[in-house]
Amino acid sequence: MRTPLLLLLVSWQVVAQVPLPEPPFLPQNASAGASPSSGGIPNPQWSSLLGNLLYFYEAQRSGKLPSAKRVKWRNDSALTDGQDVKLDLTGGYYDADYIKCTFPLSFTVMSICWGATDFGKGYDLANQTPYLDDMLRWSLNWLIKAHAANNTLFVQIANGENPYWGGDQGIPLPRPSYQINDTSPGTDAAAGTAAAFAACSNLYANRIFSNSYSGPATLQNTTYAATLLEHAQQLFTFATSASGGLRVYQDSVPEAGKAYASSGYGDELAMAALFLSWATNSSSLYQQAQGYWQQYSLSNYNGVFNWDDKTPGLPVLFAQIAQANPSFGGNASTWQTVAEKYFDGIVYSGGPGYQTHGGLLYYDGDSKDASLNPALNAAMLLTRYVPLASTQSKKNDYWNYAKAQVSYALGNNPMQAPYIVGTNPNSPQNPHSALASGGNNISNINTYPAQEAYILYGAVVGGPDKYDRFFDIRGDWPETEAALDYNAPMLTLAAMHVLNDTADPFYTSLKAGAYDSKKPQGMPCDDVYTEGCGGPQLSEGGQIALGAILGLTGLAIFSLLAWWGMLSLKGQHELLY
Repeated sequence: MRTPLLLLLVSWQVVAQVPLPEPPFLPQNASAGASPSSGGIPNPQWSSLLGNLLYFYEAQRSGKLPSAKRVKWRNDSALTDGQDVKLDLTGGYYDADYIKCTFPLSFTVMSICWGATDFGKGYDLANQTPYLDDMLRWSLNWLIKAHAANNTLFVQIANGENPYWGGDQGIPLPRPSYQINDTSPGTDAAAGTAAAFAACSNLYANRIFSNSYSGPATLQNTTYAATLLEHAQQLFTFATSASGGLRVYQDSVPEAGKAYASSGYGDELAMAALFLSWATNSSSLYQQAQGYWQQYSLSNYNGVFNWDDKTPGLPVLFAQIAQANPSFGGNASTWQTVAEKYFDGIVYSGGPGYQTHGGLLYYDGDSKDASLNPALNAAMLLTRYVPLASTQSKKNDYWNYAKAQVSYALGNNPMQAPYIVGTNPNSPQNPHSALASGGNNISNINTYPAQEAYILYGAVVGGPDKYDRFFDIRGDWPETEAALDYNAPMLTLAAMHVLNDTADPFYTSLKAGAYDSKKPQGMPCDDVYTEGCGGPQLSEGGQIALGAILGLTGLAIFSLLAWWGMLSLKGQHELLY
């Protein structure tokens, strides 16, 4: 049971956070992203990008907003969340729509806290640590509310039964609250949230893995770290010991499976045990995590790292902890071998992923909806693993591959489009966001209004298709949707570049109009539109070039036929005479 002191701490935590700057950081006009900076460390453009990526989360906030809110067009919203279960479940973040989902949120928070533990000084150098702290607490304080009792976790607020496209003041009711509990458990959701609490406890307690990394962002708070650790331990116990047994959470809450169905829970159990082992200095938890790796045959997985499957991140974390504390009984070289088998399959090919013609890491199936997410998550893991790589050659190759994926996302691609809203004049103009669009006609999303009412600064969109085409259509959610987990890997990557990169992000070399000259004609081929499913379509310039080629080819073929015809006639003439 929760103690009165703990409940008091939950309400007091916001007072103890890092003070926000005054005046506040605000995103610059997109035109600033087309101007090269003076370089140096910290690079002003990378610092600005990091700030924009964090700013996006404030646009996604739910609940009662602070008076000093930076996103002025946002309003208080969903202030009755939790009333159906007589709890206050207001706050937190909307996912891609107006639903609040614990499973992807906990992955997002875990990823960001892990990144801020390894590359946290990048946030410090960019003067973004106060906003990192603010973003994390807005997430974690809601997850604390959602963890309403030792064996109860609310995994979703609201559902998709009332499709809604409009602003934050007209969100339809009711907004039901969905929970897992002792008799109707969700091993994956409970363990995944435990992993998030433990990873963030490590960050707030300044528990560094290695001097090979920059170290955590400067936001230490031992009281908050202890609160997060307590929730992590309770949830891990719930995940492993519920009387309802082990099961994926959508078995207990079918509604949750409509948007974020889980494929298993072995990876979440191992991830939670690992972060908890480091948080509590427990070799037994480390060994337990290794047991989960074997029990659930996680070594057989070579797919993507995302909100559903955390497996590719496990060998990296196993290796980090084994190297930092050999007394845990982990063999760092063994986990190096496992990690490098996975990474070699990406970098040197051999795995299920492959590179598009333009250079984007692509997985059939997983990359079809939000192609940038698998690529950026791979780049994030590769970047984190570089200090642990077994040879200098692999260090270089992993680093260069990761850097190329980041560069692709930031405009070094066939569309010449940086896929982060508001960073450059060539950034997406039509993110799939009911919050930002300004429209209220769900049957006319694309043209009403003609231009988005608000700029969703810092939002990483889904990304291009397998042919590197990006259509920038508001209703085409596989390409233009923004979601909480899409920004997570780019935050860690941007923080790392603030630390190490004197050169500007690629998009500073792109002038206004670059994307318009490359924009494909016609429609996409995906889960929303089938009009473009006849194969890749070229831009207008490409069509002109192809027309010229076909014209010349046709002329050559016509000339050859004419020559052949003349020879034939000559032969027939000779036979007659």
